[in-house]
Amino acid sequence: MAILGTLLKKGIKLRENLDQEYSSPSELQKQELKHLLITASQTEFGRYYNFQDTLQTFRKEDAQFYEAFKSSVPIHDYNKIYKDWWHLALKGAKNVCWPGRVKYFALSSGTSEASSKHIPVTKEMTKAIQRTSIRQILTLSKYELPDDFFGAGILMIGGSTHLNHKGSYFEGDLSGIQAARLPFWFQHFYKPGKKIAKTRSWDAKLEDIVKSAKGWDIGIIVGVPAWIQILLEKILKHYKVSDIHQIWPNLSVYVHGGVSFDPYRKGFEKLLGRPIHYIETYLASEGFVAYQAFPQRKTMRLVLNNGIFYEFIPFDDKNFTSTGEVKPDATTYFIDQVEEGKEYALLLSTCAGSWRYLIGDVIKFTSIEESEIIITGRTKHFLSLCGEHLSVDNMNKAVELVSDEMNIDIKEFTVAGIPHGSLFAHHWFIGTDSEVDAEEIREKIDKKLKELNDDYAVERSAALKEVVVEIVPVEAFYQWMQSKGKVGGQNKFPRVLKRAQLDEWVEFLEANKNS
Repeated sequence: MAILGTLLKKGIKLRENLDQEYSSPSELQKQELKHLLITASQTEFGRYYNFQDTLQTFRKEDAQFYEAFKSSVPIHDYNKIYKDWWHLALKGAKNVCWPGRVKYFALSSGTSEASSKHIPVTKEMTKAIQRTSIRQILTLSKYELPDDFFGAGILMIGGSTHLNHKGSYFEGDLSGIQAARLPFWFQHFYKPGKKIAKTRSWDAKLEDIVKSAKGWDIGIIVGVPAWIQILLEKILKHYKVSDIHQIWPNLSVYVHGGVSFDPYRKGFEKLLGRPIHYIETYLASEGFVAYQAFPQRKTMRLVLNNGIFYEFIPFDDKNFTSTGEVKPDATTYFIDQVEEGKEYALLLSTCAGSWRYLIGDVIKFTSIEESEIIITGRTKHFLSLCGEHLSVDNMNKAVELVSDEMNIDIKEFTVAGIPHGSLFAHHWFIGTDSEVDAEEIREKIDKKLKELNDDYAVERSAALKEVVVEIVPVEAFYQWMQSKGKVGGQNKFPRVLKRAQLDEWVEFLEANKNS
């Protein structure tokens, strides 16, 4: 059992993991916030917002510490924290929101904004991500896996480790930053290896991986579904084989994140020779938030004692505008105040200098006792033109159900809200190369969404007058991403298009209609 054996031999202890299992979520989070505030108390941010005063409230037994924290520090979205603080760190200033100088900035995938965001990545955050990655690897002991699997390698497909040097800092995809700083004892298992990982051209990187694939023994693949699927298809075509297990017989685990895997599952499984385990992970540019801890659960456990403090904003009209912007007076909850089954937008305070930062994801608790969650969408990636409150979770499920029912492969999709006379309509762009009838898909998606979402069903008989479905070649989605310089790594196509993005997408499709 080489992977687990190596981890244990290097002195990796299970204590942190056990602490999370046997300590209450509220106590873990209280201690995490206290540690963050102590560490950052002498930064510019910490002095400005009087962290020392807030720390005095931790001596009391009640939740006064949280009330003090949220009353002294405002909620930040990216634009606010960048304008007020992070731009200084980007210019090389020390001790802005976290002690020292930030040497690395992760470029976000930018699905909700036109330009990429610069998210600070500190040494402490890098170590925290590594620790959580180890925890996730250790959960493999709960799976039924063959002995040969534990000696196989881990193929991690992400951004280039050849980062852009910008004077006082380096920038790049978070996966590239992390891969460039892997512990030496892990590098024996890591593929595609340092040389290929440095390649900046996505196409060149894929070609190098394909050429090397047959010489590797891969047990785990990690990456965003769309790009992994493209890679596997290229490998099968190059070696003229029918499934990937003819190349990698020990492949047993696929670790995915970034987007829901459900719409990709059917097409992905066609590339396999036998069933494998799928493990979901929640690694954002701002930190490693959660991971799937149990084989039979489609949920993830929040990481409560490793550099992140969480707050939760009820995702409703009281706290968010119709365009997904958080309101200044939004209600926020500590982890012991949340309820199962309700949707919350996440706020993070982290060891990378994020403070009460709106990450943009919407989650739902499935178990408060075990801090188990699912991601249901994004604060800005939802449709509610007239009160239909259609989440990305609803969309993913509907597409999965229709794909199974029609026995077709829908690899990509996106949706836009459009005017329809004086009322509204939804325009779906369905990415599939299967022979399909757009009207049949329209009827089935509409029916499934009515079953999944009561608000949608009501509005379909009122203000939401029409549903339009347009079939688009899968390649068009990838060409669009390439035209935006967003290929590979953690980049993914937005599930909801709004305003200028929709106009650009329609113009792109029109310009490439006959190509």
